Amino acid sequence: MKVDLMRKIDFYMGVPLCLFFSIFFKTIFIFHTKETAQPKNILFIELSEMGSAILVDPAMKKLQRSLTGSELFFLIFKRNKPSLNLLNTVKEENIFTISEDSFFSLTFDTLRFLIWARDRNIDTVIDLELFSRFTALLTILSGAINRVGFYGYHNEGLYRGDFLTHRVSYNPHIHIAKNFISLINALLSNNREIPYSKTLITDEEIRLDKVTVDHKQKIQMIEKIETLCQLFNRDKKRIVLINPNASEMLIQRRWMPENFSLLIQYILNDYPDTVVLITGSAGEREEAEKLRLSVKNERCYNFAGESKFHELPLLYSVSHCMVTNDSGPGHFSAVLDLPSFVIYGPETPKLYGSLGNSKAIYAGLACSPCVSAANHRKTPCTDNVCLKVISPEYVYKIIKPCLDKG
Repeated sequence: MKVDLMRKIDFYMGVPLCLFFSIFFKTIFIFHTKETAQPKNILFIELSEMGSAILVDPAMKKLQRSLTGSELFFLIFKRNKPSLNLLNTVKEENIFTISEDSFFSLTFDTLRFLIWARDRNIDTVIDLELFSRFTALLTILSGAINRVGFYGYHNEGLYRGDFLTHRVSYNPHIHIAKNFISLINALLSNNREIPYSKTLITDEEIRLDKVTVDHKQKIQMIEKIETLCQLFNRDKKRIVLINPNASEMLIQRRWMPENFSLLIQYILNDYPDTVVLITGSAGEREEAEKLRLSVKNERCYNFAGESKFHELPLLYSVSHCMVTNDSGPGHFSAVLDLPSFVIYGPETPKLYGSLGNSKAIYAGLACSPCVSAANHRKTPCTDNVCLKVISPEYVYKIIKPCLDKG
């Protein structure tokens, strides 16, 4: 389904359903009050963002350290599941996926999930979403006794019902990874708080674990690149990755193709020992090809669709650096030490910046960021000046010290 259709369904069906079930369960709990239980089978819900599956990892690791013997589960949209496999914090058999291809598949998988959750005795749900009524409904209908999530209190924002046993006040002034940690702190707290979570969260707590790259597989990736890119030689050339795409959820995050084209030309003209790989999914290959043709340089290659998702750490491990829009790859590369340069526009790196070896490129206009938890990440803007004012020359100046390192 298209993103706007999902938003409409979430609003027109989600609001009345949240109201109905809030009244329904409050009435039931008057006569049958459930006490909170020691968390044992804990479900995380984050459906729509692949990057968030990386950003929540420090929170999941903290929970594992704090509650030894607990079992972690995860609910995510099917197309976003591969992001969970980069760090493998949650067992494969503990991940449930929902297909959002159509309203029928969404409904069918939702019903399957409710059975799945009860079969696994899910006692705790941590809802990571900021604005989805759908996940709020899944939280209460899962049957979990402990229900942790963000609650609006007196803040204006989206109505998501009244289902939570641990209401955490979302803080729009700290990184989302720290907000995720605050959900864990709320669950672990021995005291009832209004609001949760009155804790100090340090930068150290949101450091990502790094993945270990197998040397043999690394060599295989180099050989693949040498086969596809005739001018690449592992002993004489280095690789710069360019990721020009961003998800359909917020197309305003896309820096202009002509800007990427000029940036690539600057890199290849000044650094003859470099090849550029334009990355993306197989569905983005046509767009990547247009960008490659505009560059008019034999050392620029269309690599979209050439590597599987699970091979991304291998690709990152053999590359010199990456320039990307504000999208998943900026977070995926954080599982290694690859220098990445992420171009931000309608969102802010203060909240959604990569946790890796990354530098944010951000104009910081008066209108930015224009998307938030309060507007369902839907902006009225059709002219993303916040990205247009970021020139190829400016980006090149920022990445040049990295390129000069050789």
